[in-house]
Amino acid sequence: MTDVDTVDAYGVLTEPATLKIQRRLPGPVERIWAYLTESDQRRQWLASGEMELKVGAPFTFTWRNDELSEPPGNRPEGFSEEHSMESRITELHAPYKLSFAWGDSGEVTFELEPEGDEVLLTVIHRRISDRANMLMVGAGWHMHLDILVAKARGRKPDPFWEGWLRLKEEYDRRLPA
Repeated sequence: MTDVDTVDAYGVLTEPATLKIQRRLPGPVERIWAYLTESDQRRQWLASGEMELKVGAPFTFTWRNDELSEPPGNRPEGFSEEHSMESRITELHAPYKLSFAWGDSGEVTFELEPEGDEVLLTVIHRRISDRANMLMVGAGWHMHLDILVAKARGRKPDPFWEGWLRLKEEYDRRLPA
């Protein structure tokens, strides 16, 4: 990843339970919107799941992190090959903003801002339950976004699991106890 790709490589806490992380991606904005909203595009960097682009519409995210990089790396003990989460769209302003429920209590917002030939993607994850989840969420978004940047720029992404484990340790050092 290069300086062009990152605004600040690491997520930052904007409130005690809110993480914000940003990346610059090659445009146009509609291309990046497809990576966020179309299952076949999103599964390349995050999770699959068909979305009806309508506020209130339910959908299911299904993660298969072993498929995000070649090689995937060594999956940590306690993590399954596949994980799913039920969600619903809470806000939609295509192709610039998408918010959705994260589990029973959290919310994630994707914001896209065109900047010339580039697009600034801002991810805001709100109401993260505790510090342990904050470390997993911070490392997760960071690694998933690094894979998105690599895919969007036509590069081979780094192994997912080694990156996630390294980043989890880094977020443990960076985020307040």
